[in-house]
Amino acid sequence: MKKSRGTGQKLWKKAKRLIPGGNQLLSKRAEMFLPEQWPAYYSKSKGCEVWDMDGRKYVDMSTMGVGSCLLGYADADVDKAVKERIDRGSMSTLNTPEEVELAELLCRVHPWADMVRYARTGGEAMAIAVRIARAYTGREKVAFCGYHGWADWYLSANLASDKALDGHLLSGLQPKGVPRGLKGTMLPFHYNHIEELEAHVKKHGKKIGVIVMEPTKGEPPGKDFLKKVRKIADKLGAVLIFDEITVGWKLTYGGAHLLYKVNPDIAVFSKGMSNGYAMAAIIGRRNVMQSAQDSFISSTYWTEGVGPAAALATLKKMKRVGLARRLHRVGMAARAAWQKAADKHGVPIIIGGTVPISSFNFVHKDSQALRTLFTQEMLERGYLAGTALFASYAHTDAHLKKYAKAVDDVFAVLKIAVDTKTVRKRLKGPIAHAGFSRLN
Repeated sequence: MKKSRGTGQKLWKKAKRLIPGGNQLLSKRAEMFLPEQWPAYYSKSKGCEVWDMDGRKYVDMSTMGVGSCLLGYADADVDKAVKERIDRGSMSTLNTPEEVELAELLCRVHPWADMVRYARTGGEAMAIAVRIARAYTGREKVAFCGYHGWADWYLSANLASDKALDGHLLSGLQPKGVPRGLKGTMLPFHYNHIEELEAHVKKHGKKIGVIVMEPTKGEPPGKDFLKKVRKIADKLGAVLIFDEITVGWKLTYGGAHLLYKVNPDIAVFSKGMSNGYAMAAIIGRRNVMQSAQDSFISSTYWTEGVGPAAALATLKKMKRVGLARRLHRVGMAARAAWQKAADKHGVPIIIGGTVPISSFNFVHKDSQALRTLFTQEMLERGYLAGTALFASYAHTDAHLKKYAKAVDDVFAVLKIAVDTKTVRKRLKGPIAHAGFSRLN
C-alpha cells in the first residue's frame, strides 16, 4: 500500500516547494484528507473511478471534483461536444455562437431572468455579480450570508472583525492584502436568522445596496425566510443575489431557488453546470444586468468556446436523465449506509447537509482524529472517502452497495479504536487539517 501511493506523495512534496500551498484549491490539498498518505494526484478518471500516479484505482465516494462533475468524470456526451468544439477551434477573433444558445437556455429555465454574462470560475463570477449590483444601486454596503469565494469584496468582512466570516463555512480567513478602505462594507448575517439582517437594515438602511446569499445552505429555508429576504431587498431597493455555485442543478433542474419560488435579481452558477470544464454564468433581470455596461467587466478567456459547449451538453443531459432525482437517491443511500453502520457499531454520528451534498460528523471528543482514521481505512479498501459525499450520476447501485459494506467494515474498526482509546495510535500519519486555521 505504501508503495502504491509513493509517486503522488513525492510529487505533492515537490509541489509545496514550487506552488504556495501546494495547489490552487484548499479543498484538494492532501492534508485536508490524509496527511502523508493521500494519493494527491490522478493519472486518469472515469465515471466515479480515479487512478493515481501509480495505477491504483479508487472509487470516489468523496467530493467528485468538489461538486463539479455531477454526471461523472469524462462523461462521453460532454467530452464529445468539447472535442467537436476543439476541432472547430476553441478561440477566434470572432465570438463563439454557443454562448448565445446557452444564454437562451438559462433564461428559458429561469423565466425571471433576461440577460446573461459569463466567466469561467465561481469566485470570479461572484465578483462580477457584486460589481454589477453595486453599479446598479450606486451603494457599497453588502449584507451577506454564507461563503462566496476569495475576492476582496468578500474577505473585506474580516477587516472589521477577524471573526466576521466564522460560521460562514470557513473560519480563520485572513484579509491580508485586502485594501483597508473596504472596511465596513460587508455586513454578515446567518442563514435562517432574519433578525440579523433586519438589525443591519435598522442600522444602515438604504446604504445597503446588495444582499448576497445561497438559497439553501445545508438546511432548508425556514418558514418564509427567503420571502422575507426578498421583501427586505425590495424595500431597500437592493439587488438580491443568489449564489447557486454549489447547490445549483443538484436539487432541481436549474437553481435551487426555483423549488422555493423566490426569485433573485441575479443568480450565479458554476461548478456542476459544465461537468468539469471551466464555466460560470451570471444571470439576471435586464435592468440590473445592463449596469455591467456602466462598469468595466471584460476578459479574453471568458470568450473561449469549450466552456459554453461543455455547459450546453451538460445541461441538456442533466434534463434528459433526470439528474436531480438520481442525486437524491444516491445521497439518501449514503446517509442510510452511514446511519446503519453507526447504529450497528455504536459510533454516534450526526448527519447533515442537503441530500445531494450529504455529510456526517462523529460525536466524539477527538472527532477530527476519528475522521482521519475513517479516511485512512476507507483508502485501504480502495475508496477516496471523507465524511462528505457529493452525489453523482456515475454512482451506480452497485457502487453504493459495495460502499455500504466498506463503511460497515470501517465503523467496526472505529468502534474498537474508540473503546480501546487507540484512535490516534492507529493513524499512520498526522491528523487531517480543518478549515483555514492550518494551511501549511
